[in-house]
Amino acid sequence: MFAQTDQLARNYLDQGEYEKALKTYQDLVKENPGNSTYFYGMISAYQQLEDFTTAEALLLERKERSPNNPMLLIELGYNASLQRQEEKAGQFYEAALAELQERPNYTYSVARNFEKYSLLDLAARAYQQGMKLNPESKFDLPLARIFGEQGKLEEMFTSYLDLIEKEPVISYNLIREFDRYILEDTENTANVVLRKLLLQRLQKNPGIIYNELLAWLFVQQKEYAKAFAQEKAIYLRNDKDLQRIIQLTVNAKSNGDLEAAKEIVSFIIEETTSSNILLQAYQLLLDMKIATSGEKEYPGIKKEYEGLLARFGNGPETIRIQLDYAGFRAFKIGETAEGISMLQELATKNLSGFDLAATKMQLADILVLEEKFNQALIFYSQIQNLVKNDELSQEARFKVARTSYFKGDFEWAQNQLDVLKASSSQLIANDAMELSMLIKDNSREDSTQTALKKYARADLLAFQNRSTEAIALLEDILQNHKGEKMEDEALLKQALLFEAEENWTKAEANYLKILQHFYKDILADNATFFLAELYNKKLKNPDKAREFYEQIIFNFPDSIYFVEARRNYRQLRGDAIE
Repeated sequence: MFAQTDQLARNYLDQGEYEKALKTYQDLVKENPGNSTYFYGMISAYQQLEDFTTAEALLLERKERSPNNPMLLIELGYNASLQRQEEKAGQFYEAALAELQERPNYTYSVARNFEKYSLLDLAARAYQQGMKLNPESKFDLPLARIFGEQGKLEEMFTSYLDLIEKEPVISYNLIREFDRYILEDTENTANVVLRKLLLQRLQKNPGIIYNELLAWLFVQQKEYAKAFAQEKAIYLRNDKDLQRIIQLTVNAKSNGDLEAAKEIVSFIIEETTSSNILLQAYQLLLDMKIATSGEKEYPGIKKEYEGLLARFGNGPETIRIQLDYAGFRAFKIGETAEGISMLQELATKNLSGFDLAATKMQLADILVLEEKFNQALIFYSQIQNLVKNDELSQEARFKVARTSYFKGDFEWAQNQLDVLKASSSQLIANDAMELSMLIKDNSREDSTQTALKKYARADLLAFQNRSTEAIALLEDILQNHKGEKMEDEALLKQALLFEAEENWTKAEANYLKILQHFYKDILADNATFFLAELYNKKLKNPDKAREFYEQIIFNFPDSIYFVEARRNYRQLRGDAIE
């Protein structure tokens, strides 16, 4: 009954019916005079009715009966503050802090009461005073959070790091707190402050925890070479366990820093004594070599694959290398029949469900390359049954949609994509959204979908590494479908293919056309960033590059390229970036 009445009183307060709230709380206090919740509820009702005199009298009376309760002094201070009697309020607050000298066990309650009224400076003083009086107390975490709310980043990180020194095992939990402030941008204030503090502490006390935190920070900033330097130090002091370095390789590769990834994986190959890790490392290294090599290097890469399989055999332990080699033969050196034959033989072996699904995925991809769409669709469907609810199953479903799109069956592709837009894999969901928008946007104005069919064909030719034919078909779209929705898509796709063929001048022209004619459309930030990168890395025109990076910063603040554009802009401007 009392709980229900208390809730009723709270509801009256929330709804602004203060007289009803006061009457209800008075009845509750009369029945339960020692209940502080009911008492403070009554005080709040008096304050809402601006009867501060009665509120003060009741608080003073309670203070006489409970002289050792410093929270009452905070309530008296707040009551004075509501009357704009700031000097009087300050005296009560200072008195509450002074009582901690005799009763430090009240520190947490006093600090929380200050926090309740957003008196963060006083709350911080309470925690600091409590830790000084009792060095064993653990107030670093709430103190750090207060500093964070106040924007005092150096004090905040210092408190967190002090806590980590006391209890290193909680460092991984505190990463969640750091993550609220740390961004990819190396010049973000919190990043700069944390990096400075970690380096200072590492110089004074070379504890491994500071290497780990610096490595984490550099990964957030996508500075994988710097993270690797920290991970090597950890490796040498941590029983030479390579797991962290292997994970760093995967992160660097997936985020496109292939040079750093190759350096890291080469280190793994030199250090590991595990054949399993060695195989994974070689697989990653060859994958990155393919991504960064031209046709002249392909014969050498083929020999490396053959050498690995001769050394480690064609058993289950090398299945990932065998799959990659089959894909390399089909997609890079035109040996599609040999690639298919390898995979068909592999599929007859006693494989796990996941390995069989991966084999069928590679086989289906090569069948799409050969334009044997129906056979490919069968394999993609089989994969969904082999590994239900796995991300590989969602990838197969996306490839069903993409294959249907290549065939020109846009309606069926759209049905599959609508499901995948809610995929648990963000990458698949984004790809599905992008392809879905392409089909929808280019089906509304043209019921015959003529331009879309040509674009899908050009997309397939690009997938087949037939760039020259894809460029020609995209040119057909640009000449014969001017003014249609597809025009900017065709310009961007063609520009990327020009870049792949190292035709920088034509790529530049396409990007400039997009910015001239489609500046307000969805692809404008892509074109702006790609053009800046082209000037920066290929055409060696830093002034032009800086100009277009600047456009990303000022005109496209929500772009996914914003952070990288700002970093590159600052580097070109000559800013000192650690």
